[in-house]
Amino acid sequence: MSITLKNIVIFVTDLAKAKTFYADLLGLPVAGQSEMLIEFFPGAVSTLGVSLALHEDARSLIGRHTGITLTVENIGAVCDALKHGGAHFVEPLESSPWGKMAVVQDFDGNMIALVDR
Repeated sequence: MSITLKNIVIFVTDLAKAKTFYADLLGLPVAGQSEMLIEFFPGAVSTLGVSLALHEDARSLIGRHTGITLTVENIGAVCDALKHGGAHFVEPLESSPWGKMAVVQDFDGNMIALVDR
């Protein structure tokens, strides 16, 4: 038996605003989109999905730390673009012995960690 990861989903209230954040500001490549879901990272074995929260259980998952960390090249420029686009940083970009890290919120308050390693 073979089991692989299909995707990880972040629930949102507005798909257009989510696309602005994830595709336009953060720069994630779009793999596909429907009326309820945008998938990112085309060609990857696993994708990141951003989905409308249509049922009560999903709505309770909006606006929290997702536990998702993205490795970002040129993290300073990405963080600047996010700031200029109106994103809120829970933890600003900081350097540490192992690299740089920031935690940003999408427009629904979902938190994503960004690292350069």
